[in-house]
Amino acid sequence: MINIVFLDRTGIPASHNIPRPTFPHNWVEYDRTSADETFERAKDADIVVTSKVIFNRELMEKLPKLKLIAITATGTNNVDLIAAKELGITVKNVTGYSSVTVPEHVLGMIFALKHSLIGYHRDQITSDRWATCGQFCYTDYPITDVRGATLGVFGKGCLGTEVGRLAELLGMNVLYAEHRNATQVRDGYTPFEDVLKQADIVTLHCPLTETTQNLINAETLAMMKPTAYLINTGRGPLVDEAALLNALENGIIAGAALDVLVKEPPEKDNPLMQAAKRLPNLLITPHVAWASDSAVTTLVNKVAQNIEEFVQSIN
Repeated sequence: MINIVFLDRTGIPASHNIPRPTFPHNWVEYDRTSADETFERAKDADIVVTSKVIFNRELMEKLPKLKLIAITATGTNNVDLIAAKELGITVKNVTGYSSVTVPEHVLGMIFALKHSLIGYHRDQITSDRWATCGQFCYTDYPITDVRGATLGVFGKGCLGTEVGRLAELLGMNVLYAEHRNATQVRDGYTPFEDVLKQADIVTLHCPLTETTQNLINAETLAMMKPTAYLINTGRGPLVDEAALLNALENGIIAGAALDVLVKEPPEKDNPLMQAAKRLPNLLITPHVAWASDSAVTTLVNKVAQNIEEFVQSIN
């Protein structure tokens, strides 16, 4: 009998369940699991299912029964992959499930920023600005066209490419950024700094690595146009949050839309979260760009498939 433990069930919407395996098994799941609870819950598991629970070398060395870590996401940053390989633990993630919903979320953010929807909507909640403006409308916040704008895409994988394709259909000019400090510029790419300088909107779709952490920082933000916007639906640590807040408050860039932060969930006093309550040019969503109904359905089915295929491979 194979023991399967799902350590952070609330990482998947309650409306969806991972299909149960066809082979004999015990399935136990927890809403969430802290670092202090992980060993006790995983010690008898042959298979662990998780999205964000940390599995470092020290922990995995104490789990001799563990054979598979099935990740309910694309990112594998929560697992020490080198240690897992050395210890004979297979790690399987899921790719491609959000190839529709994340690009659509990015497009929504583009329109929200370019048309200042955040500021105009907030006014109707927090003030009587429209009722007292004396005209049929007011234009306190900038409104600029999406068509004709230049979109700088950082990361030309599945998601970045689809964002670019949709943007071109809207009449946008799309530039794909070459790696920072690259000695050669590949066909179809534009030098890193040139994209920052030319883009009206910068959108991040690159993986989180040592070279991409804080990719957007005080230096790179200063290269952007003061009328430009930043969108991050990739990984929170791609952006230096303090530098971004400074850029927003001092007009270095025009606005930002974030679906990810460095720490998730954020602390209540996270400066960006606090700033979002007052800044009309900062939009934050709680890491939900991936979570359309169709994407989640695909995700849970692929997780189930990963588990089935792994067990078949060892029998």
